[in-house]
Amino acid sequence: MAALVSTVSLLTLFYMVTAESQVPCVQLNDGNLMPIVALGTGRGTAKENESLDDVRKAVFWALEAGYRHIDTAAAYGDEEQVGQGIAEAIAKNIITRDNIFVTTKLWNDKHRREQVVPALRESLSRLGLDYVDLFLIHFPISMKEDGSPDYVDYLETWQGMEEAKLLGLARSIGVSNFNIEQLKRLMANSKIQPVVNEVEVSPTFTQEPMVTFCMENGIVVMGYSPFGYFVGRDSAKQNLDKTALMQIADKYGKSFGQVILRYLLQRGVIPIPKSTNQKRIVENINLFDFGLTEEEVATISSYNTNKRVIHPVEWKDYPFYPYEN
Repeated sequence: MAALVSTVSLLTLFYMVTAESQVPCVQLNDGNLMPIVALGTGRGTAKENESLDDVRKAVFWALEAGYRHIDTAAAYGDEEQVGQGIAEAIAKNIITRDNIFVTTKLWNDKHRREQVVPALRESLSRLGLDYVDLFLIHFPISMKEDGSPDYVDYLETWQGMEEAKLLGLARSIGVSNFNIEQLKRLMANSKIQPVVNEVEVSPTFTQEPMVTFCMENGIVVMGYSPFGYFVGRDSAKQNLDKTALMQIADKYGKSFGQVILRYLLQRGVIPIPKSTNQKRIVENINLFDFGLTEEEVATISSYNTNKRVIHPVEWKDYPFYPYEN
């Protein structure tokens, strides 16, 4: 663990290890602790032969391997299977509810203040839980049930999020896919500050201004799609030269994926690797026995293209659309 403590600025400030797991935690601005690696369960990049039951197995394997943070969302359509994986791990005495951290998200068609708590209760029912540890607004945009644009200010949505926290249904609340100006506006008009902004961060989309802003304002960045254009359907189109990355991986006896996840940790970003492959799941949590040099972090950042993997351009004309590129 020494390497992590010596190289991670934001996470060093709040470095803690829970008694139940050797995955370090970051202290959120409301005092709650959040494990600094999460298993992603998003279905957007699911393989053609990947079933919902694969999600259940992945969650169980992750908890068995030492993960203590699971990231899901109503929109993923797999909260039930996530809950089944958690229940199986509890039944086999791998974990207790108190020593895991579960994140879920509010979808865009439930943004009116009076819809937020009922939507969370529905998520809790699917998960089989009494509360979630972190509840996020999935996007700042709102839409009607048919997917057409709606105009609900995310400040109204946030009032419902605050109610969810006060009711004890969510231990912490935050946002996802908000831009810096939206974060500033939210922070200036809320009783409870967001603890997290979950956004896309990777070596090919470094998000340096966002990461810096959040660090300076006590907001933890969670990073989805952490491998960027190094993996996935569009990786071949980018034709990235992995030579420098593979040299770093060979130096430490790690995979290039482990090096990328470690790189994000050292930038103060909580990575959310998604996998339903048991070997890869185990690999993605074994990040705490090595540390990258400042020069290696800079080398990995040089892969930045400022291109998103996830870019829902079909919403670009919706009110509060957060992306410029």
